[in-house]
Amino acid sequence: MLRRKDDFTVRYQRFKDDLRGEILSGTIKPDEFILPENTLSEKYELSRVSVRKVLAELVEEGLIEKISGKGNRVIAPQNGLAVKETIKLAWFSSSYEIDIVREIIKKYEASQPFANVELTIISEAGYIDTLVHMIESGEGPDVFMVSDSQYRQLLDINKTELLHPYLSDHLNPETDSYPQIFDLFKYDGETIMTPFLFSPVVICYNEALFEKAGIKEPFSIANWQELLETAKQCTMDQDGDNRIDHFGFCFSSSQHRWPVFMLQNEGSMAAEDGSCTINNPGTIEALQFCLDLMYKDQVSPIYSHGSEFLAETIFVKERVAMILTTYYFMNEFRGSSIRWNVSAVPKQRTEGTLLLGGGLGINKHSNRIKLVQSFVDYMVREEAQTLIKQMGCTIPARKQVAENDELLNPQIHPKDYNIFKEILPYAKPLVDLHLSISQMERIRDEMQLMWMNIESPEDACERIAELINEKPAIHS
Repeated sequence: MLRRKDDFTVRYQRFKDDLRGEILSGTIKPDEFILPENTLSEKYELSRVSVRKVLAELVEEGLIEKISGKGNRVIAPQNGLAVKETIKLAWFSSSYEIDIVREIIKKYEASQPFANVELTIISEAGYIDTLVHMIESGEGPDVFMVSDSQYRQLLDINKTELLHPYLSDHLNPETDSYPQIFDLFKYDGETIMTPFLFSPVVICYNEALFEKAGIKEPFSIANWQELLETAKQCTMDQDGDNRIDHFGFCFSSSQHRWPVFMLQNEGSMAAEDGSCTINNPGTIEALQFCLDLMYKDQVSPIYSHGSEFLAETIFVKERVAMILTTYYFMNEFRGSSIRWNVSAVPKQRTEGTLLLGGGLGINKHSNRIKLVQSFVDYMVREEAQTLIKQMGCTIPARKQVAENDELLNPQIHPKDYNIFKEILPYAKPLVDLHLSISQMERIRDEMQLMWMNIESPEDACERIAELINEKPAIHS
């Protein structure tokens, strides 16, 4: 008897949640009739008495009206009195897309009479820990934005069970988007979050500094040697005080930057089984090239840092001619007076760069799943994705929008914005490095002596490989 009662409760609640969600999400629109009672009874394996009870509850909420002889019809909100469901959306504080998201929310609410969106901004420091705490304590949010690195943090701490797997039907990887960006949010071979935006790591260069150095358009760098030669041309001591005024390149030790050179040199950090392989010739040679840019060739400031925006800050001040960056960080250049453009990164033994992105995750414990899914659908539809392209540099996940040149604005976008299409086929997500976030962070910390030129790349890599691969002692 208890089992039958439990089964009934589950079926009853699922029917109510489904029907209510379809109305609130706009799947069934105002003035449309819902399915007949007998059809609903068969679909959810409920008696018509139970079906009528749910319908009566929805009538009381002001979502539907019963029309004698015709059925039950969804009603439009009148005088603001109809029920409004609130979607709780979380975003991290350092995102360049916050203002864009606010505009998207306005348009979503205007098109969705039954929903409001409450945006919560959370500090990027401890963002994932805060999200996990909020979800586990029942405080929401219903949906949240995460970068691919933040998503991997969820994997590392085994909290993917907090996610309701959802890949929007409105964003097909093959026809509507780019298959590579779906790999950023996979778990056990399945994409469990809907990609929202993305960017490969590229080179940005200052056109005015290039002209001053005698470098003419069209500009491209075929390999490391050409990168070095170009950087040397742009490195200048203009006032003769033995102090460089403009560097040709700015190197960053960020884990989202330096591995680009490793990929170009067929190096690796770990094998598929997770064992550290950083002490291989390809990686050691790539690291030596990075160090030489600073210490030997002196075309990059000697400043060991893992910042992902310090190079952009120096670039805006026109103190450096080239930086490795992303379309995401190009938003730093909006409104500046510099003339800049974008180029593919060089190759060495092969072509290689990193692919970064952001996706939308759904709280498994949300009690408005269907409504939240409709919001995620809206975020990747043309209207919302167009706002991303019009208001910023970050590449929207929807291919039709990302490649629409009519949306390009010279005040926001670089002239060669579309270079990303050539880069995507060889751009690799961080997950392809086969290391966890905690392992990446440990490697970052252990590399500090090397970036200070106190330790050689070979010695550093040998030491790091031993540390990562050592097995913990087994105590009897």
